Amino acid sequence: MVVLLERHFSDQSLGLLEGVCCVSAFPPRVEGTIEVGFVNNMPDAALESTERQFIGLLAEASGKMELRVKMFYMPQIERGDLAGRRLHAVYNDVGRLFEAKLDGLIVTGMEPGARALCREPFWPNFTDLIEWAGRHTTSTIWSCLAAHAAVLYCDQIERRKFPHKCFGVFECVQDSDHPLLAGAPASGFVPHSRWNDVPTDALVAAGYQILAKSREIGADIFIKDARSLFVFLQGHPEYEAMTLLREYRRDVGRYLRGESEIYPAVPSSYLNATSERSLEAFRTSALAARNPDLLETFPIVAPRDRLTNSWRARALRLYRNWLISLATRGGKSVQTLASVTRLDGTAG
Repeated sequence: MVVLLERHFSDQSLGLLEGVCCVSAFPPRVEGTIEVGFVNNMPDAALESTERQFIGLLAEASGKMELRVKMFYMPQIERGDLAGRRLHAVYNDVGRLFEAKLDGLIVTGMEPGARALCREPFWPNFTDLIEWAGRHTTSTIWSCLAAHAAVLYCDQIERRKFPHKCFGVFECVQDSDHPLLAGAPASGFVPHSRWNDVPTDALVAAGYQILAKSREIGADIFIKDARSLFVFLQGHPEYEAMTLLREYRRDVGRYLRGESEIYPAVPSSYLNATSERSLEAFRTSALAARNPDLLETFPIVAPRDRLTNSWRARALRLYRNWLISLATRGGKSVQTLASVTRLDGTAG
C-alpha cells in the first residue's frame, strides 16, 4: 500500500522513496484510514535525512494499511535561511496541527540551546503540543530529546547528564511483553546518541512502564498509558546504517572549527577494528594541529559487518505494532487489521 505524504511543494527527496506518494492535498478520508502527524525538530543539517528515515520506516512498516502522513515544523526553533525556506515551502506550521484530526503523532528531538529545557524558546509551544497530543491522539511517539522534554513537563522528571556522551550501538533487552514489542527479538542492538538520560527509577515511580533497557545506558523504550498512549524512545531505531558515522564526522568538524573544545569519542561498538584505527590516527593528527581543512582528509570507514543496520527489523516491528495499535485503540474497521501483513510478507 502506498503511503500518502502531504507536501505543499514539489520535492523529489521523498517522492523517490519506495511506497511513498507525495500529494499537495489529501483526498477525502475513507473508513479505516490512519493519519499520522510528523513534527520534525531536528537541526538544519539533519532535517532531510530525518524526514527520509522516519517516512521510509513508516512506509515499510505500514504493510497494506491505509496510511497518510502530514509534516509539521515549529517556527520557534531558529533556522538558517535555506532550511527556513524549505520548511515554509514543504511543511505545515505546527499551529495548523491543532486543527488536524490525527490518529497518531511522531515528534523528533531537537538540538538544545539553553541549559534548562524549560528555558528553550520553543518550550511554551512544545508544552501546548504535549497537552494537545494527550487529548487528541490515540498514541504519540516522543523521540530522544522530545522524550526528555515530555517527561519533564508531564511528571517533572529531570534528565541527568552522562559523564560522557552516550554514542554508539548498544544491546537493549526487552523488559516487558507489551504488544508494541510483539514479534520482536528479546534483545537487539539500537543506536543511541545523547548526552543525557532520564533515571529509570524515577520513571517507574511516576507510573511509566519500561519496555526495553540496556545495562549500560538505562531505558531504551518506555510508555505511559492514559487517554493517549505516550511512547518514549531514548534511542534512534529509525537511523540508517551510516547515520552515526555522519554525526561523528559532524562533531569532529565542530572541534576542528573551534565550535567545540571536546574531541568526540568514536561511536561505541559500531565500527570495525580497521576503521577505529584509522579514526584514532586521524584524531592524533587533529589534536596535534587543529585545522578545519583536515576534515577533507577524514578517513573512509565502515560499521562492523554484523551491525550494518541490524536494528532495522526491530524498528520495523516496533512501528508496525504502533500503527496496528492506532487502528485497534482508535476503533478502525476490522478490514484495516485484516489487511496487515507480517514483516516477512505473509498474511496475518
